[in-house]
Amino acid sequence: MKITHILLFLIVVVFVVQLSVPGFEKMFILNPTNLMPWMLITSIFLHGGVMHLFFNAYALIAFGPYLENTIGKRDFLILFLFGGIIGSIAYLVTIYFGIIPPIPALGASGAIYAMLGALSILMPELTLLFFFFPVSIRTMTIIWFVLELIGSFNPASGTASAAHLGGLIFGLTFGYYYKSKAQKMNDWVYKQYAN
Repeated sequence: MKITHILLFLIVVVFVVQLSVPGFEKMFILNPTNLMPWMLITSIFLHGGVMHLFFNAYALIAFGPYLENTIGKRDFLILFLFGGIIGSIAYLVTIYFGIIPPIPALGASGAIYAMLGALSILMPELTLLFFFFPVSIRTMTIIWFVLELIGSFNPASGTASAAHLGGLIFGLTFGYYYKSKAQKMNDWVYKQYAN
């Protein structure tokens, strides 16, 4: 079974529990005024509504299998979880520096942006539709980066843009690291057979 499908199952189940169990969300949401260590992870699996869940689930199922097949289950899980955690930390940094007010945050968007960042390095010509126009994921990443950077300094946006940006930067870094590691391995194999 793919990690993508397990993660999808988890975020759907957690959302159902959110709706069903009073106080559940409050215990696990990323709350800057009462921060607990587990919230950096648990908040990734919470969502603020059906549409929030739908867009993250759609991105996960649309892009997750490509990435998981490319980098393997273990690295895909590391990318997803650490993308979400780094996103949460980036969001907290903007709060602690007084850029935005201490509003609780939730959602897998930081992890999703980490996936997209890694894909833009590993599969830069992958094509997405942007307002019905085909655009490479590399171009979309530049657009997302600029939009989320601006949004990170806009307290009225209502979106945790810093979490998106943190996840995206982590994904880009991970993509570069993975690509470099794969290239070194290919070079080593080539040298073994060339000798």
